[in-house]
Amino acid sequence: MGSPLTVPLMRLGVLGGLLAFWAWAARAAPRGIVPTPAATWEAAGRLWESGRLAQALGESLAVYGAGLGLAAVAGIAVGVLMGAFRPLGRALDVFVYALAATPRVAFIPLIVLLLGLGVEAKVFIVFLGAVMPVILNAYVGVQNADPELIEMARSTGAGRWRIFAHVVLPGATPFLVVGLRLAATIGLINTVVAELYTAAQGLGGLLALYGNSFRMAEYFVILLTLALIGVVVTEILRLAEKHLSRWRGE
Repeated sequence: MGSPLTVPLMRLGVLGGLLAFWAWAARAAPRGIVPTPAATWEAAGRLWESGRLAQALGESLAVYGAGLGLAAVAGIAVGVLMGAFRPLGRALDVFVYALAATPRVAFIPLIVLLLGLGVEAKVFIVFLGAVMPVILNAYVGVQNADPELIEMARSTGAGRWRIFAHVVLPGATPFLVVGLRLAATIGLINTVVAELYTAAQGLGGLLALYGNSFRMAEYFVILLTLALIGVVVTEILRLAEKHLSRWRGE
């Protein structure tokens, strides 16, 4: 095994390479298209001091967190029920797969008609995109429970609910974490989409504003902020996966 510092050092190296490429692209591209890292940093300072970035970030995180949280709760519940009750799963899976394959953007006009342009519509758009991978991964995770472990638990006199809680659910944990990771990524994308298609607020609203006015330094600030949110959420889920792996005895 390598040193504990290997991965952080490699990440710093990749980050340095990306910054160097960014600086080169800013010089090589026509003026005004790619801002320099320094100009982007200055724009970030201006946006933060004015309070505009903080306000937009708060609005987007509220929508993103609400939609992703609802998707996690509902998706795990539905997926586990589908996996635990096989006839129910076989009856519903074709509809779930069909909905998962349908672009969520296609539902936005209907959502706007039903819920308007406010926060409720934004949260539902995020929920609709994030819930599908959670359902599908929970469903597959429960279905893939180790039959030998289940049989061993039965031989010791364990009841159905005890087997489910101590064998099936722990075995499904890796699938659930993968589903949540996918949901977090899709949910962040849908947050921006929701803010673009409904009332232009949050980071999506600023993205449209600065993109349409070709204020590229500010535009890059919003892009990097979204990327940072994605990194933070992914790392939180990675830590959760490690904690759950210890709980499972791995």
